[in-house]
Amino acid sequence: MTKLTLGPIAYHWSAEARRDFYARIADEAPVDEVYLGEVICSKRAPFFEAELPQAMERLERAGKTVILSSLAEVVLKRERKATADLAAMEAPEIEINNASGLYARGRRPHRIGPFMNAYNEATIGWMAGQGATHVCLPGELPKEAIAVAAKAARDLGLGVEVQVFGRVSLAVSARCYHARAHGRTKDNCLFVCEDDPDGMPLRTRDDRPILRVNGIQTQSESYVNLLPEIAALTGMGVTHLRLMPQAVDMVAVARAVRDVLDGVASPAEAEERLRALCAGTSFSDGFYHGTAGYRRVALAAAG
Repeated sequence: MTKLTLGPIAYHWSAEARRDFYARIADEAPVDEVYLGEVICSKRAPFFEAELPQAMERLERAGKTVILSSLAEVVLKRERKATADLAAMEAPEIEINNASGLYARGRRPHRIGPFMNAYNEATIGWMAGQGATHVCLPGELPKEAIAVAAKAARDLGLGVEVQVFGRVSLAVSARCYHARAHGRTKDNCLFVCEDDPDGMPLRTRDDRPILRVNGIQTQSESYVNLLPEIAALTGMGVTHLRLMPQAVDMVAVARAVRDVLDGVASPAEAEERLRALCAGTSFSDGFYHGTAGYRRVALAAAG
């Protein structure tokens, strides 16, 4: 049975906002697995560390599987320590998003996150040999590559995950453009990213929306929406469908995707629900169809 997952929060939401968010997810969202942890900026991590055990306990009590995700970029000593501490844990499962995490984990079981660039079957095979039990494929892969990667992973007994909703991560940098855009440095950012709970919008010189900035991360402006492709993805052997948290009603988003997965609603019906929930944000599926990522091929085909 294909599982529905909720990825880690990428943005700098307040501790109160995170606490309320995970309480609702635990009580109301039809997701099977939830990824927790700071993946973008180690400076944000202390704000929710004290709340993390309680959030984990509540989610697990509600029947959700909890996985802890590592940082996508490890540069500083504190980041190396945080990664090593996470890698040393026996439970719960961990998702590794950086090569330093692989080194620290050794060959003990772990999941591979979408920042690890598992682009082909050879890489997935190597990762399986290092202890990987599950791989979340990068968001830029076209459907043909997903099919090949999913078969390779399934032949090795690995779970295979694909993001089907939310902004896709395009790049991470050692520098923080979010701080720089406000005339600050990375070390003296004053957590200006907290002012943008769905990312800081970037526009072209002719005033068109193009990207979102989230600390050191660059994201798509549009939300990836693969509702019409869910049947194809499950047919390829994809075992997990990932939703990325955005500043919208994620419980309602999860219900819409779950209804498609369970055959309760058609992709078109669920699409209308998502459009109402995400008013003002466009959808995209270009990467999946092997074209420019911002395009919405399914919509053009329907038209």
